[in-house]
Amino acid sequence: MIEVRSLDTLIQYQEGSIVSKTLLKSNGGSLTLFAFDKGQELSEHTTPFDAGILVFDGEAEIFIDQKAYTVKSGEWITLPANHPHAVKASKRFKMALVMIKSR
Repeated sequence: MIEVRSLDTLIQYQEGSIVSKTLLKSNGGSLTLFAFDKGQELSEHTTPFDAGILVFDGEAEIFIDQKAYTVKSGEWITLPANHPHAVKASKRFKMALVMIKSR
């Protein structure tokens, strides 16, 4: 079934938590939504695949190779494969994570 929905309505904030919801997943990659409450974070890690983050509500600090980038609603940042990265919510924010597993 084809349905047009607002990203903002597909995932809700939860106090003191990170909420995730996978929208698409295949051998080639995935699309996952996240809602971060203020102060929540994903610790530094690497992946063998390229990925991208689209912030669609609020603002986030994204760290790539220990360098901080502020990404606001409507902005995109690419996470290169095999580079350490982390995510921190200095404010509440929602993001879409696009993981590409093939080139």
